[in-house]
Amino acid sequence: MLTAVDHVQLAAPPDSEDRLRAYYTDVLGMTEIPKPPVLAARGGCWFAAGPVQLHLGVEEDFRPARKAHPGLRVTDIEAYASRLRERGAKVVWDDDLPGHRRFYSEDPVGNRLEFLERHRPEPAALEPCA
Repeated sequence: MLTAVDHVQLAAPPDSEDRLRAYYTDVLGMTEIPKPPVLAARGGCWFAAGPVQLHLGVEEDFRPARKAHPGLRVTDIEAYASRLRERGAKVVWDDDLPGHRRFYSEDPVGNRLEFLERHRPEPAALEPCA
Protein backbone atom coordinates (compact mmCIF):
# COMPACT_ATOMS: atom_id res chain seq x y z
CA MET A 1 0.00 0.00 0.00
CA LEU A 2 1.29 3.47 -0.86
CA THR A 3 1.62 5.79 2.12
CA ALA A 4 3.36 8.94 0.85
CA VAL A 5 5.54 10.42 -1.86
CA ASP A 6 9.16 10.14 -0.69
CA HIS A 7 10.62 12.59 -3.24
CA VAL A 8 10.25 13.94 -6.74
CA GLN A 9 13.11 13.55 -9.21
CA LEU A 10 13.69 16.28 -11.78
CA ALA A 11 16.33 16.25 -14.49
CA ALA A 12 18.99 18.88 -15.13
CA PRO A 13 21.81 19.38 -17.64
CA PRO A 14 25.43 18.59 -16.77
CA ASP A 15 27.30 21.27 -14.80
CA SER A 16 24.14 23.09 -13.66
CA GLU A 17 24.50 22.33 -9.93
CA ASP A 18 25.64 25.84 -8.93
CA ARG A 19 22.62 27.45 -10.62
CA LEU A 20 20.31 24.85 -9.06
CA ARG A 21 21.78 25.41 -5.59
CA ALA A 22 21.28 29.16 -5.90
CA TYR A 23 17.66 28.75 -6.99
CA TYR A 24 16.49 25.98 -4.67
CA THR A 25 18.20 27.40 -1.56
CA ASP A 26 18.17 31.18 -2.08
CA VAL A 27 14.97 31.58 -4.08
CA LEU A 28 12.78 28.72 -2.81
CA GLY A 29 14.26 28.60 0.70
CA MET A 30 15.02 24.87 0.66
CA THR A 31 18.05 23.22 2.28
CA GLU A 32 20.53 21.15 0.30
CA ILE A 33 20.79 17.63 1.69
CA PRO A 34 23.78 15.38 1.06
CA LYS A 35 23.53 12.65 -1.53
CA PRO A 36 24.99 9.25 -0.67
CA PRO A 37 28.59 9.13 -2.03
CA VAL A 38 27.82 6.56 -4.72
CA LEU A 39 25.00 8.78 -6.04
CA ALA A 40 26.92 12.05 -5.56
CA ALA A 41 29.47 10.80 -8.09
CA ARG A 42 26.72 11.02 -10.75
CA GLY A 43 26.26 14.77 -10.20
CA GLY A 44 23.08 16.61 -9.39
CA CYS A 45 21.87 17.75 -5.98
CA TRP A 46 19.05 17.13 -3.52
CA PHE A 47 16.95 19.63 -1.57
CA ALA A 48 14.43 19.48 1.26
CA ALA A 49 11.91 21.71 3.02
CA GLY A 50 10.22 19.87 5.88
CA PRO A 51 9.00 16.54 4.49
CA VAL A 52 9.26 17.72 0.86
CA GLN A 53 12.29 16.51 -1.11
CA LEU A 54 13.26 17.43 -4.65
CA HIS A 55 16.12 15.53 -6.27
CA LEU A 56 17.83 17.00 -9.34
CA GLY A 57 19.68 14.43 -11.40
CA VAL A 58 22.00 15.03 -14.33
CA GLU A 59 20.71 13.98 -17.73
CA GLU A 60 23.18 14.27 -20.62
CA ASP A 61 20.60 15.13 -23.29
CA PHE A 62 18.42 17.16 -20.92
CA ARG A 63 15.30 18.90 -22.20
CA PRO A 64 12.87 20.31 -19.63
CA ALA A 65 9.43 18.73 -19.62
CA ARG A 66 6.77 21.09 -20.93
CA LYS A 67 3.87 19.62 -18.96
CA ALA A 68 5.24 17.39 -16.18
CA HIS A 69 5.92 19.14 -12.88
CA PRO A 70 5.75 18.73 -9.11
CA GLY A 71 2.88 20.48 -7.34
CA LEU A 72 4.24 22.05 -4.15
CA ARG A 73 1.89 23.17 -1.38
CA VAL A 74 2.82 26.45 0.28
CA THR A 75 1.45 28.69 2.99
CA ASP A 76 0.83 32.40 2.41
CA ILE A 77 1.05 31.99 -1.35
CA GLU A 78 1.00 35.73 -2.06
CA ALA A 79 4.09 36.28 0.10
CA TYR A 80 5.78 33.25 -1.43
CA ALA A 81 5.11 34.55 -4.95
CA SER A 82 6.55 37.92 -3.93
CA ARG A 83 9.66 36.17 -2.58
CA LEU A 84 10.20 34.47 -5.94
CA ARG A 85 9.62 37.66 -7.96
CA GLU A 86 11.97 39.66 -5.70
CA ARG A 87 14.67 37.08 -6.41
CA GLY A 88 14.17 37.27 -10.18
CA ALA A 89 11.96 34.21 -10.73
CA LYS A 90 9.00 34.29 -13.09
CA VAL A 91 5.55 33.89 -11.48
CA VAL A 92 2.57 33.01 -13.67
CA TRP A 93 -0.77 32.87 -11.84
CA ASP A 94 -3.40 30.32 -12.87
CA ASP A 95 -6.98 30.36 -11.54
CA ASP A 96 -8.19 27.14 -13.19
CA LEU A 97 -8.05 24.85 -10.13
CA PRO A 98 -11.20 25.32 -8.00
CA GLY A 99 -10.56 25.85 -4.31
CA HIS A 100 -6.91 26.82 -4.77
CA ARG A 101 -4.65 29.77 -5.49
CA ARG A 102 -1.73 28.66 -7.61
CA PHE A 103 1.08 29.83 -9.81
CA TYR A 104 3.77 28.33 -11.97
CA SER A 105 7.45 29.14 -12.12
CA GLU A 106 10.57 27.61 -13.63
CA ASP A 107 13.91 26.72 -12.14
CA PRO A 108 17.05 28.03 -13.91
CA VAL A 109 17.21 25.01 -16.25
CA GLY A 110 13.55 25.24 -17.29
CA ASN A 111 11.85 22.68 -15.02
CA ARG A 112 8.22 23.69 -14.48
CA LEU A 113 7.13 24.01 -10.83
CA GLU A 114 3.59 24.51 -9.53
CA PHE A 115 2.98 26.21 -6.17
CA LEU A 116 -0.48 26.01 -4.66
CA GLU A 117 -2.46 26.80 -1.53
CA ARG A 118 -5.97 25.65 -0.75
CA HIS A 119 -8.20 28.67 -0.16
CA ARG A 120 -11.42 26.90 0.75
CA PRO A 121 -11.71 24.41 3.58
CA GLU A 122 -11.91 20.75 2.63
CA PRO A 123 -15.52 19.53 2.57
CA ALA A 124 -16.47 17.82 5.81
CA ALA A 125 -16.56 14.04 5.68
CA LEU A 126 -20.06 12.67 5.41
CA GLU A 127 -21.29 10.80 8.45
CA PRO A 128 -23.00 7.47 7.81
CA CYS A 129 -26.77 7.49 8.29
CA ALA A 130 -28.00 5.79 11.44
